[in-house]
Amino acid sequence: MTTSKRLAGRKVARFQRNITKRGSVESSAKKENGYPVGPILLGFFVFVVAGSSLFQIIRTATSKSMA
Repeated sequence: MTTSKRLAGRKVARFQRNITKRGSVESSAKKENGYPVGPILLGFFVFVVAGSSLFQIIRTATSKSMA
């Protein structure tokens, strides 16, 4: 199977346009300016970290020292 000259010409023209745009092509995806995680997930993470550290402090303070 051979391609027609018109189809080959269109492909070459499209390739040449991409070559001239190389390096300055803009992506079609929108960039978000927000946080990568939601506020609820961030709050839960802070709760878990702060809570575990608080429990560790309480456990250390109430345990009998072996000194």
